[in-house]
Amino acid sequence: MIRLGQWLNGDGFADYEHAFILVGDDEVVEAEPGGARQVPLSTYGGHQTLWSSDRIALTSDQRVAIIAAARRYLGVPYSFLDYAALATHRLRLPGGGLVKGYVADTRHQICSQLVDQCYQDAGIHLFSDGRWPGYVTPADLARVID
Repeated sequence: MIRLGQWLNGDGFADYEHAFILVGDDEVVEAEPGGARQVPLSTYGGHQTLWSSDRIALTSDQRVAIIAAARRYLGVPYSFLDYAALATHRLRLPGGGLVKGYVADTRHQICSQLVDQCYQDAGIHLFSDGRWPGYVTPADLARVID
């Protein structure tokens, strides 16, 4: 279903379907429908992984700020409307602003939005086009760091 959603969003059948923040001690913060959670990195053992640290130079202060932001979002859920915001934006459907406003107001975040928002909270803009973090997909993040 994720691959189909990626295809409908214009990402084709992307190799990357998930995004998370490494917060130290081999733990990651990731967005899940029930709420963002902190889990062992070993949860993703054997999966192909791209690391932003391989491509994006960060200071120690920036890394600390990204991790602190990720931990502030623990428990924040996502919903179908997060995907609806992506679809209305991609397809330029009417009502996209209403969906975006609802998602922003409720603080819902899908995984790639969580990652982009944490970087923005630390003062780092991964995308030069000024896009809202809710319009970021895992494939978008992969293109930035690969």
